[in-house]
Amino acid sequence: MSTTKPKLLTADDLLRLDAEGIKGELIRGVLCEEMPPGYEHAEIVAEMTMQLRSFAKLQSLGTVLGEFGVNLERTPDTVRAPDVAFVSRERVPLGTRPRGYSDVVPDLVVEVVSPNDTRRAVHDKALMWLRNGVRLAWVVHPDSRTVDVYPERGTVTTLTEEDSLDGLAVLPGFTCSVGEIFGDLGQEAPTG
Repeated sequence: MSTTKPKLLTADDLLRLDAEGIKGELIRGVLCEEMPPGYEHAEIVAEMTMQLRSFAKLQSLGTVLGEFGVNLERTPDTVRAPDVAFVSRERVPLGTRPRGYSDVVPDLVVEVVSPNDTRRAVHDKALMWLRNGVRLAWVVHPDSRTVDVYPERGTVTTLTEEDSLDGLAVLPGFTCSVGEIFGDLGQEAPTG
């Protein structure tokens, strides 16, 4: 019985696969292919991006980005991609654009849970972000219309539609109603 280990991929391998149309993340050298997100997921990501980008741009605090690869670990490589991220101007000066995957970890990441994600997997992903220098992570749960807040230090808090997200020290002064993130999602469409 042969027990050969699979060849571990690098961040450069992942970039080549992306150019060939293969999408996913790299976790300790292993490719984790991902299906494209659904409509609901994309709508929440767009709302979060718009809210964060408007605030960060007005205050000249940094850059808000959609999904992009971030090098978190080397040998073996781990490249993760947040759904939405804020990178402060202290980490990446305004007007600069790193090429390829970023070695700079965002200050804030937003992960929107997809139907095939397990709560444990998303929790572990949020903790991985924090272990690697992210200062604040928000995990958005469309099914329960809640957001789990993972601060750099402290306890995870779950917010409901009646609560507001707070940018804390990462985005001082930023607030957004959790209900606003979801809007009309999950509500019955009018008939007639």
